[in-house]
Amino acid sequence: MDNEVSAGSATSSTLGHLALGLTLLAFGIGHTGVIDNVAASDAASLATWVGGVALFIVGLLEFRAGNGGTGTAFAGLGAFWFTWGNGAGSEVSAEAAGMFLLLFALLALTLTAASAGSGLFGQGVYGLLFISMLLLAIASFAENDGLAKAGGWAGAVAGLAAWYGATAALAHWPTFSGRAAGRGVTATG
Repeated sequence: MDNEVSAGSATSSTLGHLALGLTLLAFGIGHTGVIDNVAASDAASLATWVGGVALFIVGLLEFRAGNGGTGTAFAGLGAFWFTWGNGAGSEVSAEAAGMFLLLFALLALTLTAASAGSGLFGQGVYGLLFISMLLLAIASFAENDGLAKAGGWAGAVAGLAAWYGATAALAHWPTFSGRAAGRGVTATG
């Protein structure tokens, strides 16, 4: 790679939001039970490779370009998805699964606070991700399917918002603010 060329850019940020959006959408829909015979664990391969590896690499590219907020978001969430994807279907206690989700809910809360001022596609996506992870953690601790479905819906909506924001950036579609999207979607504004 040419050292004079920046590795991270609005394009890599948009790619990161596409990877996050698609992974969250599959993960969330799997928890809702809205599609027969589709569970969250069916998203494990997508979570491992797209949400995990690809998102982590995009995070590193963002760090290299000096985008610490977006790099932190993508690398941290990439680590989450890789770990979750590799562990999906494994025998763990409900408490261990709940603790894992609660710890990453804290990451999502940090990303929500750090993205203040970035609008719906920054703070909104991370805020919904926080709600999803928190509901899924509580559902795991309480063994409550209703809360798990609610967490799945919050995750699916977060994924849809991340996907739309990235697609709008690429296609120059209008965003919810009424303006056409720019060259990229950033995590921290």
